[in-house]
Amino acid sequence: MAASIRLLPGTPSAHDPARATTLGVMGGGQLGRMFVHAAQQLGYRTVVLEAEADSPAAQAAHHQVRTAYLDPAGLAELVRECDAVTTEFENVPADALRELADHRPVAPAAAAVAVCQDRVAEKAHFAASGVPCAPYAVIDSETALAAVSDTLLPGILKTARLGYDGKGQVRVADRAALEAAWTDLQGVTCVLEQRLSLADELSVIVARGAAGEVVHLPVQHNLHRDGILAVTQVPAPGLDAAQVEQAVASAERIAASLDYVGVLCVEFFLLTDGSLVANEMAPRPHNSGHYSIDACDVSQFDLQVRCMTGLPLVAPRLHSPAVMLNLLGDLWFDAEGRERSPDWAAVLALPGVHLHLYGKAQARRGRKMGHLTLTGATPEAARDAALKAGALLGLEAF
Repeated sequence: MAASIRLLPGTPSAHDPARATTLGVMGGGQLGRMFVHAAQQLGYRTVVLEAEADSPAAQAAHHQVRTAYLDPAGLAELVRECDAVTTEFENVPADALRELADHRPVAPAAAAVAVCQDRVAEKAHFAASGVPCAPYAVIDSETALAAVSDTLLPGILKTARLGYDGKGQVRVADRAALEAAWTDLQGVTCVLEQRLSLADELSVIVARGAAGEVVHLPVQHNLHRDGILAVTQVPAPGLDAAQVEQAVASAERIAASLDYVGVLCVEFFLLTDGSLVANEMAPRPHNSGHYSIDACDVSQFDLQVRCMTGLPLVAPRLHSPAVMLNLLGDLWFDAEGRERSPDWAAVLALPGVHLHLYGKAQARRGRKMGHLTLTGATPEAARDAALKAGALLGLEAF
């Protein structure tokens, strides 16, 4: 951050006494929308910088700056409108955040976001933090490709930049497949990770303030399908106390060594031998933490607001076990590919249902259109409700 601040709701801003405190967010997606909701609940004005006219976040914000992320005029307008800025998307250019930080507090900082944007830098940071990750090699040339050890195969080839939700990732069984995949990816810098024997996928969301104070959400159990998160369960089933402690401590150590301010999600693989390795991290609230809106007394978006405004960080309490189901655009099409509307009435008739739709005008297969959180008195009750809701929507059981 450029400066440590405390911005109380409704108070005049430091640079314009006639205007109430305003928080800005770079990016107009659903994460920005939920951030805007959390900020407005505390009385803040909100501004979204996003080129798209009818984005989920822009629909909810008080004002939109409709420009590209690096547009000088747009950044200047955001500075005029806002007292502090955050990001909802890890691929917002770090240079834009650096420019904003010359004039306003920005959380997370550009340097931390830049590490999360590059898998090579990310893995180096895991190592520097003393957190293990999968064995890997950096492939940035024909020479590096030829030098890859056979011990890393079979593996997963991932582009170093701009990969998310399974994009820019190719499973490779042998050297021939590796060479073909790197060619298909246009020879960009990639990371080849050894394919490990996985038992489960987990994530930890931490929130760290400017003074180094840190809190975390419960450890989350995740199920991905086709590289996209499908199901999150909290509390994470089957973990012992030592594994929970290790995951939380590792995420906090990663955040501290970045001098991070804001909400950070670290995804982990739990291996079949019981050990944990870091997979990747996101410098923002995360899909796996959406349940916290309905199942915790402080959500990940509340924490995002508190981090960027200097308000106190309090440890979230899970008041209800929960299961979160991602709702992809596939649900808006029948088996013949004809458009339809999901049967929300049937789903909403179930107990403990919390439906969140993101306001996206067009459904597309694989596009995140919303999520469903099912809460219950016990983990078993939440899971049972989630299975019933999934069956009504035609989702695969878990």
